[in-house]
Amino acid sequence: MLCVIDEFTRECLAIKVERRLNARVVLEVLADLFLTHGPPEHIRSDNGPEFIERALRGWLGRLGVKTLFIEPGSPWENGYCESFNSKLRDELLAREIFYTMKEAKTLIEWWRRHYNTFRPHSSLGYQSPAPKAILPKYYLSPYPEYVAV
Repeated sequence: MLCVIDEFTRECLAIKVERRLNARVVLEVLADLFLTHGPPEHIRSDNGPEFIERALRGWLGRLGVKTLFIEPGSPWENGYCESFNSKLRDELLAREIFYTMKEAKTLIEWWRRHYNTFRPHSSLGYQSPAPKAILPKYYLSPYPEYVAV
């Protein structure tokens, strides 16, 4: 699985599920995300072969996206992703048996959407990340915070 997390909003932008992940798959996922969200200033990743391939680094360089590689054996340098992976493992992967690739892709995408839109995050004041990413800063809810009953 290739998990892409926005460190600012804590939103999971994508989870690509494949039997093998290579630089071409990473490039396709990132290209789709860049078209939707625009290219970021930096991408933080491990030093896996799919991330350090010259074609991928060259493409990111042409777009002006800088790469931040974490040191091998230093998962704390990529804390948001490690925390996300732990939650994914505990809340879904440890509880499910996937009999087909299609089933795995469907259930993992369902969990990703749940994670972004419904699941409360303590680091975000027990709100989900997606509304923070979607709503403009000046948005005022039509519903008052406190309703007298």
